[in-house]
Amino acid sequence: MEKYRSLTIEEIKILEKRGCKAEDWSAVSVAHDFKPETIRNVSFYGEVSLGVFEKKLEVSKGFYKTSGIKNATLRNVEIGDNCLIENIGNFINNYTIGEECYISNVNTMETTEGATFGQGNMISVLNEAGDGNVMLFDGLTSQVAALMVNHHRDKELMQAMKTLIRKEIMETMPERGTIGFGVKIINTSEITNTNINDDCEINGACRLSDCSIKSIPEASVFIGSGVICENSIIFDGSSILNSVKLENCFVGEACHITNGFTAESSIFFANSYMANGEACAAFCGPFSASHHKSSLLIGGMFSFYNAGSATNFSNHAYKMGPIHYGTLERGTKTASGAYLLMPANIGTFSVCFGKLMHHPDTRNLPFSYLIAYGDTMYLSPGRNLTTVGLYRDIRKWPKRDMRPRSAQKSIVNFDWLSPFSVGEIIRGKKILEKLQKASGTNVSSYNYHEYVINASSLNKGIKYYDIALRIFMGAVLKRHKLEMPKSAVGVGNWIDLSGLLMPESEEIQLIEDIKNGTIDNMKQVIDRFVIINANYPEYRWTWAYRMILDYYHLETLNEQTVAEIHKDYVKARRSWIAEIRKDAEKEFAQGDVDEELLENFLSQLDKEVEYEDQGLF
Repeated sequence: MEKYRSLTIEEIKILEKRGCKAEDWSAVSVAHDFKPETIRNVSFYGEVSLGVFEKKLEVSKGFYKTSGIKNATLRNVEIGDNCLIENIGNFINNYTIGEECYISNVNTMETTEGATFGQGNMISVLNEAGDGNVMLFDGLTSQVAALMVNHHRDKELMQAMKTLIRKEIMETMPERGTIGFGVKIINTSEITNTNINDDCEINGACRLSDCSIKSIPEASVFIGSGVICENSIIFDGSSILNSVKLENCFVGEACHITNGFTAESSIFFANSYMANGEACAAFCGPFSASHHKSSLLIGGMFSFYNAGSATNFSNHAYKMGPIHYGTLERGTKTASGAYLLMPANIGTFSVCFGKLMHHPDTRNLPFSYLIAYGDTMYLSPGRNLTTVGLYRDIRKWPKRDMRPRSAQKSIVNFDWLSPFSVGEIIRGKKILEKLQKASGTNVSSYNYHEYVINASSLNKGIKYYDIALRIFMGAVLKRHKLEMPKSAVGVGNWIDLSGLLMPESEEIQLIEDIKNGTIDNMKQVIDRFVIINANYPEYRWTWAYRMILDYYHLETLNEQTVAEIHKDYVKARRSWIAEIRKDAEKEFAQGDVDEELLENFLSQLDKEVEYEDQGLF
């Protein structure tokens, strides 16, 4: 049976009596159980198909209205069952509208010829005046974007990526705009060339033009009052509120953008939070945050990062009390004027300021403080390894992932000690040992490029780095069966591809497979990232096995050596907790927290011994 039928003469008469008119009544088709009494004051142009309207919709909490269409002009539109469409100021043109949608007080909804719905736009990230290096499409993830940005000078790779993305866009591009099931669009001025997935709500927006609003039932999208969004894609579980302006942007899963924030040619991924400020050509990886009006994220790559304002850096002092978003960040200036060098944890990219930019070698001293006194820069290597802030951050990030399991497209690995970060720690420890060997131990300070390292800070840095190495080795041995590595994948350098921790060799292989045509569609690219992430424990074991042998000068591992390494792990972990305890007590002595908060925190530290026999860091 055909889904739609023609109107009967009697139905046309009823519609006309109810204030309806049509350019051509024969071009209007309806569902078999259609009742014309549900339509009032509607003008029909072109081909229009109408469903059955027999159900009440909840338009506000506890407030139900009968479905139907009234006070609207429709042209080339298909409307699913049980929709309520009312008070359309101008018209709805060239749209397919799903079932049980509520569309009210909207001026214009239209799809025009050549609409791309925000798909296929090339934007320039990191360099606002440069050539485009990221192509927007609804399969974009932080890994795909990072691959394109990091290798944008590889013309062969970029051309291959563009070809794969365009192929996917062409295969999925609808002929006209679509509105999914259960969508609510109210009090909105203009929606042009925009696809909107199931269960999204748009309330009070000014304009959505050339956009794709993606969502799933477990993670719908909400777009609020005053929003202007052009040439952009917004993904599962995100909310765009309070006069935000987006142009040429991608907003990934569970992001929150609000309070007049403006962004151009920027991409945001996985739980990013943006308010008040602005972004231009910014790559905001997982858990990027900006709260202040004076914050401008421009031409930088960020993740697990909280942008302070130009005058207030208090969020970044790593306190025991209430902690804002993004306290585990790299290259962020603190309230004391310190710079935090932490290319570790899950932070994906270093963001450096001031003199730090002049010497990228400082990246080889991770988890460090860089403090300026006058014209002298003092470096405290590894200092942040033993702070209250780091301890709290390690535990809080997984809890702050608001994405349902079905909406985790961008991969985020939360291991704070991994082959990526531990590799940096090993290099940092060797640098300190070489400085100490070259200058001796009877000196008050050491010079590292333009920076001064006090002798006490250098000794503590070596100690802290060694603690971290022993914690990592012990934890990995508890997590993995004692056996020879199954393959060589994992040996060598590791990278952090915007949340995905992976051997550099796997990225090189992926790039080669894209360029030579072994990979011929974007699904295979994304699947490769998923496979790499799934194999992370084995890759980590391969890397850690070799690292353990080198550290302990062993030929192989056996039960006896593992038992000795476990003892070192327990000792190191208890030393780490003791240092964190001292940091907490120091903060209390400064009067920054009350005694109850201190006692609760110390009580939590006392429970750390429970983790010593578990595979936890």
